[in-house]
Amino acid sequence: MHLQPSPEGDPERLRDLAWMQGIQNGDQEAFRELILEYQSRVAGVIARMAGSSSDAEELTHEVFVRVWRSAHRYQPSAKLSTWLLTIARNLVLNEIRYRQRHPTISRDIVREDGQYPEDATPDTASVPPDAALLESELQQAIDDALQQLPENQRTALVLQRFEALSYEEIATLLDVSVPAVKSLLFRARTTLRELLKDYLNE
Repeated sequence: MHLQPSPEGDPERLRDLAWMQGIQNGDQEAFRELILEYQSRVAGVIARMAGSSSDAEELTHEVFVRVWRSAHRYQPSAKLSTWLLTIARNLVLNEIRYRQRHPTISRDIVREDGQYPEDATPDTASVPPDAALLESELQQAIDDALQQLPENQRTALVLQRFEALSYEEIATLLDVSVPAVKSLLFRARTTLRELLKDYLNE
């Protein structure tokens, strides 16, 4: 597929389309620039969707491997960021399902399709109960609470809260209607408030 950027497109859209056209033609510099632009964003979404036990770096790498291999499948009607986050979401779902089926397999096993078993729980050092520790505990509580949400609710909330995506963009990524996105976000926030009520009361 040969991408033809529309003259009416905004500068970011035109830049992304130019990158994807270059990647389709084997342009490694265009690929490098795309990675530099989107790597941290994709990694942040993966970390919040999959939880602290995920290997965000490995999954992020796999996202861009798939971009290179599947550039010809990219449809310019979709924003590049939405396409990237769709790939990331699918990889996270694969990882979560794999961890659920194989919770005790060593993480040394790395599957070619980007699925990874659960990591070991990291050691925590004993530190004084200062403000930084309390903030860290709250962030961990939020991360843990996020992982208790159903997958669609968690994804919708991460994309809306941390990525500032619009209802329409989230609906496209999740393949649901805008009212469904609003319902997912309402239920997610209600559940989080209940799970975090001890912290909120403080």
